[in-house]
Amino acid sequence: MSSLAVRCRELVKRYGAVTALDGLDLDVREGECFGVLGPNGAGKTTTMEIIAGLLAADGGEVVVLDGRWGRDKRLRAEVGIALQETHLPDHLTVRELLRLFRSFYRQGPTVDALIDLLGLADRQDALFVHLSGGQKQRVAVGCALVGDPRLLLLDEPTAGLDPQARRRIWEVLEQLRARGRTVVLSTHYIDEAERLCDRVAVIDHGRVIAQGTPAALIAELGGTGVVEFAVDGEHDFTALPGVQSVQRLDDGYALTVTEVHTTVEALFARAASAGFRIGGLTTRQATLEDVFVTLTGRQLRD
Repeated sequence: MSSLAVRCRELVKRYGAVTALDGLDLDVREGECFGVLGPNGAGKTTTMEIIAGLLAADGGEVVVLDGRWGRDKRLRAEVGIALQETHLPDHLTVRELLRLFRSFYRQGPTVDALIDLLGLADRQDALFVHLSGGQKQRVAVGCALVGDPRLLLLDEPTAGLDPQARRRIWEVLEQLRARGRTVVLSTHYIDEAERLCDRVAVIDHGRVIAQGTPAALIAELGGTGVVEFAVDGEHDFTALPGVQSVQRLDDGYALTVTEVHTTVEALFARAASAGFRIGGLTTRQATLEDVFVTLTGRQLRD
């Protein structure tokens, strides 16, 4: 058997004149939490729906758990899916919903075990319609887990949730990760990908433009720090010590650097000698957002 849970090669999907996927390649290993990271409209949901067997590709190949949708009926029991918007019956309780979905499978965790995992013991008798957005999303994840799937697919699991609700979803996913579950999640949240994912694929315009661990992708920038500041006019900062890349911002620049303090000192010395003013300077650690900006020239939130 293959060590890959998902293998995509040259996936193509078109909607009329719009090409959603343009030769996408993707490998997900057994037992890892894998993130599909990209801005809205990049092709994340289309990718997830093709992997889940909900949508047929116009070209290319997708292999899931050594099988193919349409040929291997076992995949329906081995793959759990929670879409970004999951519509469940409003007037069933949390326990009733989980019991209903659990009845569709020959094996899987008990309803009590799922309620405990989801942290919903105090809401198990509440109607679905009365749950908060974060609680509803946790129930959707629970419904995807009822058959004890080998592969869990989550499309934007925390989109639109408040910070506290997002953290509760993260806690559930971290427990699954600790148990060795293979999880593929799509997201446009940098902190989510960096916290949860063993590896990520950064996609843009329907293609994978980078793939690897978050740390390795950030390391490829050549620097671990970012210096951002406002300045009037056009300037060339590429020759400053420690600068690995320069990104033009609306009102200034972002410099990816190897040693923040060295670059900042040189920057102010340059400003003093050239007679321009530096304003609003901030420093931070480089993130996957900087990887995306370096590769595309755009923000993930654009």
